[in-house]
Parts: sequence; structure tokens; C-alpha cells
Amino acid sequence: MPVPHGFVEQLAELSRSGQPFVCVTMVAAVGSTPQDTGSKLLAGKNGLLFGTVGGGRVEQKALQYVSDILSDRCDDSPTLVEWNLQRDVGMTCGGVVKLFFEAYNLHDWHIVVFGAGHVSQGLVACLLSLNCRITCIDPRSNWLDLLPDSPQLKRILTDNMPGEVAHLQPTDFVVCMTMGHRTDRPILEAILQRGIALPYLGVIGSQAKRKVLVRELMTAGFSQESAEGFRCPLGLRLGTNHPGEIAISIAAELIQCRDAWVRPWQAEVSSSAVDPE
Repeated sequence: MPVPHGFVEQLAELSRSGQPFVCVTMVAAVGSTPQDTGSKLLAGKNGLLFGTVGGGRVEQKALQYVSDILSDRCDDSPTLVEWNLQRDVGMTCGGVVKLFFEAYNLHDWHIVVFGAGHVSQGLVACLLSLNCRITCIDPRSNWLDLLPDSPQLKRILTDNMPGEVAHLQPTDFVVCMTMGHRTDRPILEAILQRGIALPYLGVIGSQAKRKVLVRELMTAGFSQESAEGFRCPLGLRLGTNHPGEIAISIAAELIQCRDAWVRPWQAEVSSSAVDPE
């Protein structure tokens, strides 16, 4: 059976959107079945989005399986299942189908970078080679224009960077590396005021800068626990102070934190592979 018309376009659009979804492909159909080998569907958290693998009970069972994947109730790695339509699905036809389930964007990795300066330029270039989406925010159009063109990258030009905090999601990885302390702190304050627990929140700078930020945040009324709830300095302990090497160290730390967030069992592997001492 040929790929349904428009399937590739729908798959690409959903992939770009960041919306979690599953592609289901009927890779084998033996005997009496409601669809042929090669039939496909795309489904999200709210159900069917495109295509079909036969309708009726077999599709209902497939959509329930998709729901379980998207709800983390079963393994989200690519999975092949075989169902006897009479025994496993409750249909009168006696065929057998094999369905292949592939999840996309389930653990969507979105990194928000405040600032588009030298280190940001290197960091974005590093991250664009990975499976992630990046938003870079800066009031300077000339610096944003220097960033590489990529469908993975969204540029936001604004004079009100703290105002963009309202659009952050609890799953966003956030890096503050603006022109300096005076522009980093309002962003950090806005994030802490929202009270969202981000998987990664970092501010570029030294230990001395961290102490100043913590003191100022506590003076502004934040608890010590909240005021200390960010990373600074950033990056793994490697390389020099060259902007490109700093960017690589931050990208490595982001990967390490991503693995601990998405796959906690990898955290021990990652941490044991890098001994800071």
C-alpha cells in the first residue's frame, strides 16, 4: 500500500510543532484484516490526527496504546506489537496484524537562551547539531542576525526580555547570558516569581557574580532556597575561557542534565564519566 497522500507533510509539520505524537504503521497483515500492509496513522494526546490502520476496534486499540505511550504508562521506544484480531481485539475476522509504534517529541527538548552574544553564538551553533529546539531572545537585532538559519531556531527580538518569562514552560531548559548582571537579574527574578521548577536554570558568570545575585534576590524578598535555585557558573569543568570552549562546556552540561531529566538511569553513567576532581 502506498504512503497516504499528505502523510509526509503532516509528519513534518507535527515534528516541527514540538507536539508529542505517535506514528503507527501496519507492517504486516495476514488473513482477513480491515487494512493492508503499509497503512499508517498519526495520533496525539487528543486522539487521531491523520490516516488510519483500519478503523473500528483495531484502530481503537491502537489509539489506546498511543495514549498509554504518551501518558508514560508504557515504554516510549519504538515498539512492534502483534495482535490476533479475534483473540486480542475482539473482532470476528480471523486475521493477524503487526503494528509498529514510533513516538516523536515525547520528551521535547526546548532550550531558551536569553542573550545572543559571543558565548550564545557558540552555544546555539553546538546545540543545532542536536535533537532539540532553541529560542534565542535579545534586544539587539544585529546579534540575532548572526545566528545560523535553522528550522530548529526561533529568534525573538524584544526590549523586554523579562516579559518573555511568561511564555516559559515547566519543561524548558533556560540559560541567561545577556549583556551582564544588570540584565540577567531581572530575568532571573521574573522566573523565580513565577515559581516554576525548571529542569535547568543557569546564569553565566563567576562564583562572585553568583554571590551578588543570591544576596540581591534575598534582599528582594526571595527565600534563600529560591535565591540559590540556579546554576552559576555554567558548564562542566573543562576547556579555557574562549567563548567557543565555554559554549561546548555548557552544551555538555545541558546534555548531562537532559539525560538525568528524561532518563534518570543515565545520570549515574554521565556523572561517573566526568570526574570534576
